[in-house]
Amino acid sequence: MIRATGLTLRRGVKVLLEDAEFVVHPGERVGFVGKNGAGKSSLFALLQGQIDPDAGSLDIPAAWRLASVEQILHDTDRAAREFVIDGDRHLRDLQAQRAALGPDQGQQIAELESALVEAEAWSAPSRAEQLLAGLGFAPDEWTRPVASFSGGWQMRIALARALMAPSDLLLLDEPTNHLDLDAMLWLERWLGSYPGTVLLISHDTEFLDAVARTILHFEHGKLIRYKGGYEDFLEQRAERLRQNQLARQKQARETAHLQAFIDRFKAKASKAKQAQSRVKALSRMQTLAPLAVESGIDIQLPDPIQTPDVLLRMEDATLGYAVADGAPRTILKDVSLMVRGGSRIGILGVNGAGKSTLVKTLARELNPLAGQIQPAKGLEIGYFAQQQLDVLDPESSPLQHFARIAPDTREQELRNMLGRFGFGGDMVNQPVAPFSGGEKARLALALIVWRKPNLLLLDEPSNHLDVDTREALARALAEFPGSVLLVSHDRHLLRTTVDTFWIVADGHIQPFDGDLEDYRDWLQQRQTQQNQAARASAAPTPDRKAQRREEAQARQQLAARRKPLETRLKKIEDTMASAQTRLAALDALIADPAFYTDAHKDDRPALLAEHGELSKTLQSAEEEWLDIQTEIEAL
Repeated sequence: MIRATGLTLRRGVKVLLEDAEFVVHPGERVGFVGKNGAGKSSLFALLQGQIDPDAGSLDIPAAWRLASVEQILHDTDRAAREFVIDGDRHLRDLQAQRAALGPDQGQQIAELESALVEAEAWSAPSRAEQLLAGLGFAPDEWTRPVASFSGGWQMRIALARALMAPSDLLLLDEPTNHLDLDAMLWLERWLGSYPGTVLLISHDTEFLDAVARTILHFEHGKLIRYKGGYEDFLEQRAERLRQNQLARQKQARETAHLQAFIDRFKAKASKAKQAQSRVKALSRMQTLAPLAVESGIDIQLPDPIQTPDVLLRMEDATLGYAVADGAPRTILKDVSLMVRGGSRIGILGVNGAGKSTLVKTLARELNPLAGQIQPAKGLEIGYFAQQQLDVLDPESSPLQHFARIAPDTREQELRNMLGRFGFGGDMVNQPVAPFSGGEKARLALALIVWRKPNLLLLDEPSNHLDVDTREALARALAEFPGSVLLVSHDRHLLRTTVDTFWIVADGHIQPFDGDLEDYRDWLQQRQTQQNQAARASAAPTPDRKAQRREEAQARQQLAARRKPLETRLKKIEDTMASAQTRLAALDALIADPAFYTDAHKDDRPALLAEHGELSKTLQSAEEEWLDIQTEIEAL
């Protein structure tokens, strides 16, 4: 097990952990939770031996193999598949030793060949390909050099390399930052079958809840252990805070405010499945209102000055990019859509499908290649792009940023606006350069909403936000009366913010009548269909007569295998029916007060013993029935 004893960890003068103690048992899935700067990544660095504790100890079993995602990649001229296999260093060492042997070294060759079989050398390429495919790489990309991919896709390759490495302890620090929803769902499934210990840092609360079974929370220099996933942690911690008498009045005001909003939303919510999912998500936020108070972050979006009923239309448009000295690159075609006042739309689709292209076109950063956009009079767009943090001036303060876009506005009004986004006191005059990613994202969002937009176009707005700030953004967007188009892999943000979905796939956009669970099923069904189509196209043309003969033989074999199971099942069902009939009669007899009189003095012990034996027989028969039924279904 991993054991921390009297652990103290500092970063400069800031104390991250002081005399902390915790234990992680083999096979546990542990999520580390805390605000930005609490010490999560520093603890991971300590686990990897990159830094030393300031006091105390952190012990890991010496035999444990540790795997983590490399942040700086080397050998990027290697093909992606080979780079992933390189993560299995033991395998690569064996292969190098085998390659160095001469033909006359028979004994050593035999030993190494045996070791290579044990290391699963022959399945290594297919295992690497499965990892790359699960993380969104097409087969024709497996042999491309790592350097040819963008930074985000390189981090996916680095993740695949970490998963490839045989390990007893897997450290994952924000593994979903560069993943789209289908890759995240794949990673959840992969981790579900991983046999070792997982330590996880993630600001994606649904991913954390799906993977973690224990939460360690950074709180006042300690690590507090909570049993269960992230939702269990929230409920347990909220209950602790509710018991704090000093915070009761403030919590009650926040709870009542959210409850009033939820009641209003329920009254006007459509019957669309996602709208009903949003009611549930908002109710959860109301239950956890004490955590919002405790976090101290309260983002408030200003109401739009006006919201026309139809904000914009797009008709028969082709979207894409103009390419210098060549034909335009079409991404989406035949796009017809309408955004109405108060619409709350989530845009779903895999990476590269065209979600950002759509949002950029709506934001007028790209012109349609064909067709037209018809904006309403009074349309005011607030556009948050993934690269929005790059436009901030690192040497300027938040107040100076606002003074540039609103030079005639009183300083107090600008301070009030900054205060709504968590910037108060001296912080408004500090340079932006040392701010965390979450603080910069909050400032960028504040600048965007200053003009009181009636349409927010948000492309991955929560990427740099910690959990508390994500919750604050979700609350603010939930109550925003304008329209929202949201691209995000944060499922909690989608659930609490949007009422309907659009799917971007295969060069088209279409409405999606469902919620995120339905979208997950749609993705899996689509993947199954694609796999079947790929196998069909790769398979040789069958002989129909021979195929029918083989199918008939298969049906006969299946029937032959099912028959004895069904015979046993029938016998068990007869046994169960007989036992249930007799038990019902005994239950009626035992429930009769007369059963306990002298009239049954002699036969009562035997009848009670019979009842007990029949109960055991029925339970055993039910278990056997379930086992056989499972065998039949497997056939």
